[in-house]
Amino acid sequence: MNKEDARKIVRDAYGGIAKGKEGCGCGCGPDAAGFAKSIGYSEKELDVIPREANLGLSCGNPTALAGLKEGEVVLDLGSGAGFDCFLAAAKVGPGGRVIGVDMTPEMIEKARNTAKKNGVENVEFRLGEIENLPAADSSVDVVISNCVINLSPDKPGVLREVYRVLKPGGRLAVSDIALLKELPEKILESIVAYVGCISGAVIIDEYEKVVREAGFKNVKIGVKGTSSCVDEDTKDPIARVILDSLEETESLDDYVASVYVEGYK
Repeated sequence: MNKEDARKIVRDAYGGIAKGKEGCGCGCGPDAAGFAKSIGYSEKELDVIPREANLGLSCGNPTALAGLKEGEVVLDLGSGAGFDCFLAAAKVGPGGRVIGVDMTPEMIEKARNTAKKNGVENVEFRLGEIENLPAADSSVDVVISNCVINLSPDKPGVLREVYRVLKPGGRLAVSDIALLKELPEKILESIVAYVGCISGAVIIDEYEKVVREAGFKNVKIGVKGTSSCVDEDTKDPIARVILDSLEETESLDDYVASVYVEGYK
């Protein structure tokens, strides 16, 4: 599919998730808090995040990786309902600021309403694409992202934009999905697998190459574990298609892993 078709598919699908009409293959479900704990969020951290912001769309905790400090300006790529933004806002304090960018109007509306309802004043949500960030050059201290860059049809463009908006010495802290080996053809051709954070992912070495070529220094990519976002008994329709595309002897964990990505401008 071309880039615009890919963006539309993702935008429509996540708009449905924001409205509660669709599930996804990356941890949606009634026990979103339990899922968040399983991928690195503490009870204390979850206590400061409004419950309605947790849609179970994460694959790690980039705010912990970032080591956020009071007073910093943070930008979250693909902020969704604001899950990591609200946590980051608590970490940087009233002297700091958090900007969430998402291309899905329904997610932006949901996040803004949640911020207003909960009186969170040091966070804002901007509608835009992560390949063309609505932020000024050298304006943020930290860029975070959680299970989003894999969905972009232009990953080099995303990383170039991240490099542009970071201040000199600024840092990148990303939790994402990457591939251990090439996916079966049936999954690569699956639109629902793309939306479910699987078929848009790239091999880990390729991911690192893209980050370095954008200009980042001290780049580190660590494998946190297996994907942990789909189980054999899932009723989620997207996850079900992904699993049904595998051979009987195969597991999604043979192909997909959660990774942490770090880099400095």
